[in-house]
Amino acid sequence: MQNSNINNSILPGVKSTIAISSGKGGVGKSTVAVNLAIALVKEGYKVGLIDADIYGPSIPTMLGVRDEKPKLVKIDEKNRLLPVVKYGLKLMSIGFLVDNNEAVVWRGPMAASALKQFMSDVEWDELDFLLYDMPPGTGDIQLTLTQSIPLSGAVIVTTPQEISIIDARKGAKMYEKVNVPVLGIIENMSYYNNPDGSKEYIFGTGGGAKLAEELGINFLGEIALNTNIRLGGDEGKPIVLRDADSTESKQFNEIAKNLAENVKEKEHNQPKLPVIEI
Repeated sequence: MQNSNINNSILPGVKSTIAISSGKGGVGKSTVAVNLAIALVKEGYKVGLIDADIYGPSIPTMLGVRDEKPKLVKIDEKNRLLPVVKYGLKLMSIGFLVDNNEAVVWRGPMAASALKQFMSDVEWDELDFLLYDMPPGTGDIQLTLTQSIPLSGAVIVTTPQEISIIDARKGAKMYEKVNVPVLGIIENMSYYNNPDGSKEYIFGTGGGAKLAEELGINFLGEIALNTNIRLGGDEGKPIVLRDADSTESKQFNEIAKNLAENVKEKEHNQPKLPVIEI
């Protein structure tokens, strides 16, 4: 069992570490992670984002930095990587280190080792929040992260439909088993705004809120389905910057505020829990 002091040795300047997670793929987790990170930067926080999806890195594309490379520097006689910076957000991804057209064909321990290096060998400096865009599921990467550092918490992203809720529930329970508090549920693709002003609930309604109530955790908010969210990801300019006055941008901004307040409240009221080794 590891104690909470490990955070001071691996990420000494980072105040809060948060996993943005999902039980299944295709729910827009990376889109949520990117927009939340930028929204926190806009709130005045110092923020970093680690692309922990080693096999399917998407952060370089979503932030328009696919051709960037982290610089190697020597600090205190040790080789360190400087994170790529875009829109005031510090970034690290395996996508910066491998060819864009090459598949990462690694066994689990190799992927886990890469994630550890993103924490220990990168000069993150002082950060209020370090977010991890996690791969879907409950596998090696999730366990590596929970065993490596004491996470401040995890956020579960889901869509309203039942098949997504089932997997989101499993994801939340996995974090609870390893003593990582679940900070809340975010429901993505909640509805589509029709031209006449009505809402179309394409994937069902209320699933995220119901799951949060069932688990006794916060419902951080819902995000509408909008073509501009997808365009922002494809063009490398997230919607919170691309269309700052849109309903969806305001939803992301509100969720970011709720998340920051939730983290502060939990860290003030609860002692850091030990990390469970599995």
